[in-house]
Amino acid sequence: MKVYIAGPYSQGDPIQNTRNAILAAEKVKARGHTPYIPHLNLLWHMVSPHDPDFWYDYDLEWLPDCDALLRLPGKSQGADREVEEAKRWGRMIYYSIEDLP
Repeated sequence: MKVYIAGPYSQGDPIQNTRNAILAAEKVKARGHTPYIPHLNLLWHMVSPHDPDFWYDYDLEWLPDCDALLRLPGKSQGADREVEEAKRWGRMIYYSIEDLP
């Protein structure tokens, strides 16, 4: 499956949150799936900054191409929005890597 990694980005340290998303993606990949990590847009943003709505909209463009969403722990309005969109698209939502098939 293609698995969208949704989790905190701007709540707390964006670098640490990106690291957490990458570590989760490593585990998703080890389970045989292909992760999509929207947090990696951090690098693009460092070169060419955009307002948060640009990134929310951009990331949501990828969601229909994913089969499932993994919601990482932590407070995040953006990740909560991604969960709602994934539900709207009929995608599976997982709250634990261990629950992935």
